[in-house]
Parts: sequence; structure tokens; C-alpha cells
Amino acid sequence: MNTKRFTILHSNDMHGDFLAEVAEGGGHMIGGISLLSGYINQVRSEEKNVIYTISGDMVQGSIIDSEFKGISTIEIMNYLAPDVASLGNHELDYGLPHLLFLEKMANFPIINANLYIKKYNKRLLMPYIILPIDGFDILFIGIVTETVLDSLRLDNHIGTFITLEEASAEIGKICDAYKNDDIDLTVLLTHIGLDSDKELAAMLRPEWGVDMILGGHSHSYMDQPEVVNDILIAQAAVGSDQIGRFDIVVDDDTNSIIDWEWQLVPITSENIQPDEELHKFIESYQTIVDAKYNTLLCRMAKKLTHPDREVETELGNLFSDIFSETTGLDVAFIGSGSIRLKELGPVVTLRDLKQIYPFEDTFSRFSVTGEQLLKIFSHIMRKSNRNSEGECYQVNRGVSAVYDDTADKLISLDIAGKPVASDQIYKIGLQEYHSINCDKNLGISTDELTQIAPSRVVVASMQAVIDEYFRHHQAINRAVEGRLVYR
Repeated sequence: MNTKRFTILHSNDMHGDFLAEVAEGGGHMIGGISLLSGYINQVRSEEKNVIYTISGDMVQGSIIDSEFKGISTIEIMNYLAPDVASLGNHELDYGLPHLLFLEKMANFPIINANLYIKKYNKRLLMPYIILPIDGFDILFIGIVTETVLDSLRLDNHIGTFITLEEASAEIGKICDAYKNDDIDLTVLLTHIGLDSDKELAAMLRPEWGVDMILGGHSHSYMDQPEVVNDILIAQAAVGSDQIGRFDIVVDDDTNSIIDWEWQLVPITSENIQPDEELHKFIESYQTIVDAKYNTLLCRMAKKLTHPDREVETELGNLFSDIFSETTGLDVAFIGSGSIRLKELGPVVTLRDLKQIYPFEDTFSRFSVTGEQLLKIFSHIMRKSNRNSEGECYQVNRGVSAVYDDTADKLISLDIAGKPVASDQIYKIGLQEYHSINCDKNLGISTDELTQIAPSRVVVASMQAVIDEYFRHHQAINRAVEGRLVYR
């Protein structure tokens, strides 16, 4: 029996989480890229065969990332020196041409197997990579989430074999083509969420030889990996506060894992020395950002929170109120995932604004019937949408919606104190991303949205409107008040 031991470290959904924070209760620091790098360097010095992977969403989520449009992130990732990374949906936030620029900047391969240039039926990125390590060949294949397709709806040249069935076929195609190369270990780097990872694993044929799925997108915190169809499935929550670690033994004769141990390792200064050179590099970006963005915008009455994107929150109420008041809408729908921090205030700086809402979205007005509005609320409030992978929304003052989870139906919907009338016309507002993908996210088609009147852009930059609102309002306050109720 010819066996080798490997240590696979894996991150996902880092979202520009560059800086360490003081742990609750004080005494030590947690997270941050310099501490993470310190741990990776430590393991690389202790173990012989170490592989570090990232399963998508390296960018978006920090002021440093948004200010430099991901360039800073890729430079920092180059310091971490991952062996391979896969594409996530947020890698496309700055546009497809910029993604291709960032990919060329990276000193490590960024792989994806199911994003295609439609006209030529050619993959956009390198679909896989085979890493020869200590006499063993390890195959990595990248797979993305459906959200990538949503992000590219405006680009007619790009398509993707994106359903789980199509993704499975792409994996099989690559495995079939290279299994004669005596691949000892096959790893999928996915960005489709934990539930979809399990569905995908169940579809894969055993002869393809997939051993492991290292995923992302759903930010799942796991005590131990799932095992589906003899495939190990793991991800490492979100940010840089932790890293996943597999210690495995691979048999060259059977091309399989014969022993494994996994842990979610906390990244803390209690037992890890930071990478000082990387810390200095990050600080050089931080100095530029501090000088530009430490301007005070306002002081709130209290800290407002956004702890869970699947329910009504204080910050969700504030943001939706800002846009309903600014545009005179009956319902302002704000995507919960657009609000990127869990809390804000009481002191609010320009930096805070750029972190909590880093998107330069447009906001458009649509006219819909009461019947269509009831359809939208029934879709977005349904229980199956609140599964960490669905698209949830925040709504403005004057909206009161009640959903019965047991019956799985909308019980009531009031606007300005009155029940919604099926034949009445209501004005609603949507971010560009959500209006483009209205079929999936809202349960209503583009034709239905524009049946009564054409859409109209009422806000060219949502970030600018929030900025202006904060500068001219002090002692801002909001509470959770029963706009969205689930029974």
C-alpha cells in the first residue's frame, strides 16, 4: 500500500476581512489576514504536504476592497499564496472585464469549470488544475453558484452551465478526460451553498472519483463535515476568524482517502503569531483609506443592528425608509444581503457607509397591481426562501405583512394601514440587481413588472442617497416594529 499524508487548509467567503478584532471580553485578537497568514505559515513549516485553497468570494465587504476594486484584495491574497482558488459570485461585483484583470493579477490559479463564452462554447477561466505533490496528482475543479448567472444577465456574451445537473455533467466531463492520468485525489471547490453541495454530491457518479467538496456561499459553520455519496463536504463559515483543516491519508493504489480528521481552527493571537510583513502591507492600504474615509457623517440615537438577513431588522427598516421617503414609493424593497454589516453606529463615518453599503446600485420605480404585490410578498416571505441561500428583503414603514409558516401562505398585507386591494396600483422600488433577476428573486416576470408602465430609474446611486441622508439627519433611530411577521 502506497499512502501519503496531506494537510488541506481551506477558506471561503473571506469578503475582504483583513483586520483582526479584539475578542469579546478582551485579552486577545481574533481573525484578520495577518494572523491567518501566520497560521498558514506555521502549518507549512510543521507539515510536509500542505495545500491551501479558497472557495470563492475573496472580494467585497471591506472599505479597503471597495476603494481599490479588489486590486488590494488580490495583492493581499498573493501574500497568502493559496495553491488554488475558485470563483465566487462577488468576484463579479466589479464587472466581468475587471474580473479578468484581477485574475491576471493573481499569482495563483483561479478556476471555474462552468462559466462559458457562449458564441465559442469556451470556458472563460481555467476549469481545473492538477497539482503534483510528493508523487501524487491532485485534481481541483471549480464550480459556481446560480448567483453568478444573475450577475451576468446584462452581458449577452457570457453563459453558464449552472444548474446542479449541468454542473455535475461538467465535473464528469473533466474527470472522464483525466482519470487515466492516475489522479490520486479529486477535490471540488464550489460556491453554491451547503445544501446544494449535498445535492451535487448525491448526483456524482462514483467512477468519476470525487473525494471531497470544499464549499462556500452559505457561510455555514460546521462542527464536522457532511458525508454524501462517500464524498466529504466542508466549509469554513465566513471571514478570517477561522480556517478549515483536513488531515488526510490518501492511498495511491485505490486513489481514495483512507483516513481523515477535520477541524475548524480558530484564528486567534492566543496561539498564533501574526505575519508582520503582511500586517505592514495591509496597514499601507489602511492609512490611505483612513485619511479619506474617517469623516463623521452623523451620530445615531443608538447602535442599530442587522443580525439576521431573513427577518426584519433595525438597519433594514432604516435603509428601506430612506428610499421610500426619498422617492415617494408605497414599498421600497431593499435586499437584506445588500446590508453588509451586522451593526452601525452610534457614530457613523464615511468609512462605515462604504462598508455597510459598498454598492453603487441604481434604484428603479415600478407600478404593479395589488394582486401582483401580494404575489411578490408570498414569494419572498415563503418559508423555503429563508434557508440561508434565498433572497430576502427589508421593507419601509407603513408596510405590514403577516405570513403563516404552518400553512405556508401570506395571511395579510397592509399598506398605510389599509389591506392591499387586488385592482389598485402601487408604486414599488427595486435595486437593479433585483429587478434584473425578478423571476427568481420576486416570483414575478419582467413583463409583469412593466405591464402597467415602463420602469423609471429614480436613484442613480443608492450609496449617494444614504450618504446625503446621514449628513442631514442626527439622532437617527429605528426599531423592529412588525413590518414582516412570521407565525
